[in-house]
Order: sequence, then structure tokens, then C-alpha cells
Amino acid sequence: MKLNFEHHQTAHCENGVASNLLLNKGLKLSEPMIFGIGSGLFFVYLPFLKVNFAPGFSYRPMPGAIFSKAAKRLGIKIKRVKFSNPQEAQKALEKNLENNIPTGLQVGVFNLTYFPEEYKFHFNAHNLVVYGKENGRFLISDPVMDYTTSLSEAELEKVRYAKGALPPKGHMYYPTYIPENVNLEEAIKKGIKDTCKNMLAPVPLIGVKAMRWVARNIPKWAEKKGTKVTNHYLGQLIRMQEEIGTGGGGFRFIYGAFLQEASVILKNDELKELSKEITAIGDLWRDFAVDIARVYKNRNSKSNIYNELSKSMLHIADLEEAFYKKLRKAI
Repeated sequence: MKLNFEHHQTAHCENGVASNLLLNKGLKLSEPMIFGIGSGLFFVYLPFLKVNFAPGFSYRPMPGAIFSKAAKRLGIKIKRVKFSNPQEAQKALEKNLENNIPTGLQVGVFNLTYFPEEYKFHFNAHNLVVYGKENGRFLISDPVMDYTTSLSEAELEKVRYAKGALPPKGHMYYPTYIPENVNLEEAIKKGIKDTCKNMLAPVPLIGVKAMRWVARNIPKWAEKKGTKVTNHYLGQLIRMQEEIGTGGGGFRFIYGAFLQEASVILKNDELKELSKEITAIGDLWRDFAVDIARVYKNRNSKSNIYNELSKSMLHIADLEEAFYKKLRKAI
């Protein structure tokens, strides 16, 4: 079984799976458009939740939220199923393939055999598409790769039932209904409003306030926990920012592309200017990641480096707060 499915490489797995699955059903939406409508820009700080022995940081909403929100705002219906039994999960997937349904899966990264070793770590919110089965191997379209690949039955089962935080539990999903006409303008506005609401939220766990909380904690970690632990925490911060879904700088670049598209669709030139602004903020996130990497690799011996990193992140938070306020007003 090999379904008629187009593989397109994208910057982020969930956007890519969503875009590729919808394209397969005849609805052509770019990765930035999916990301923007689905309110993919996010930030959360969960100091009480440990991931890889460091506090929980995330530059993205919960797995599946981007596609679910985008689908709801576009009038698309998605079916999502989890399975307690791996054999049932495989049977359901094979039945979908028999019915000509390319299927999205949530999987763990660590045991993906086609991933380079340096990208393998325990993260269970990766997304890919299965679009066929040949010679006992499932055909895989992983949107972060520039080519299609395959996994054996045992290999696919292992990643579908990865252990740890956010276990996939065989999670599979696919669109079941796409309207003939989608209201793109209204969906774009809803996506933007929701992003601004989340990033300007009054609670300290999410959005700009969470960024400031993390920033202020950097010197405190150094003082209370020492250099080794602080550097581990910072390493986790930039891993979540730049490696797991390009959440920091990369997400700002994707959002900038979304605002460019949206400015044309909504005939709103202000969005075009704001797209340049969020792209520039993305550059600052990348610079911040490089500075942390130098500290992590002991290539920066400045005595006040943790205070400087704190100031950099606080500056970015100020710029983002101003950006979301302007964006909210523009829409």
C-alpha cells in the first residue's frame, strides 16, 4: 500500500503534518498560515514540572493544539484516537491506509531510527505522517526531513508507545471533513486575537510574564544552585527554544511569514510592518541562544554573565509585549 501523498519539508513537525494532510485533501495552506491560525506562538514556564531534570519550559502550546485550533477556526473536523493496546493501534492504522487515509501520528523522538544521533532525546510530542506500507515497513513522511523514510512494525510501535512525559499512547489523527469554502479572513483574525490574549495573559505561568519570570530566575539559579545546575537549566531552555520545534527564533520567523500572508488577505499593511518587527525579535532570540551556548560550553567567563543573560531576556520580553499590543490593536 502506497497512498498518493505529497511530502513537503517544513520547519516544525505539527505545522508540517497539518499542512501536508490538508493538502492531500485538496486544501492548500502554507505552514505559516496553519501556524498563525492555530495560535502557535506561545511561552510557558512550569518550575514545578521537571523535564530532563530541568524546569519545564515551552515555546509552543500543548501537542495537537495548533492543528486543533486551526481546524476549528476553518470549520475542519479531525478525528483523534488513542489506544491502550499496541496491536489495536497498528490494526487501526493499517485500516486507515487500506481506506486511502494518510494518518498523522504523535511519537517519541528518542527511538526514531532515521534521526541523527545528536537529535535523539526523550521528547514525546513529535509528529509525522504514515502514508503506506511496503514489505512490512510503514512509509513515513516526517516533515522536518527533506526526504521520506520508513519504519518497521516494531520500530513504529516503539515510538508510538514511548514512555515518559506526554506519552503518545498510540495517538493517531486525520481530517474527516473539510468544507468547500473556508473563511480564511475570520480564521486569521481569531488566530491573531488568541495569540495576543495568550502572550499578554495576566498570569505569570504563560506569555510575556512567564518570560520575565524565567529571566529574573537566571541569576537566582546561579546563586542558589551553582554553575553546573544553572548551565543545565539554560541548556534545556535553548534546547526547547531552538531544537524542539524551533520554538524561539524559528517560531518568530514563521509568524512573520504568516503576518505577511495575512496582510495581503486582509488588505492590512500594518501587519506587513509588524511581520518585520517579529522577525527582528526572532533574531534577538537566536542571539540569546548563542550567548547561552557559549556559557554552556564554558566559552564565556564573564563574572556577571548570568545577569547579562537575564537582562537580554527581559529586553526581549519588553519588545514582545509591545509587539502583541500593537498587533492586537491592528486587528
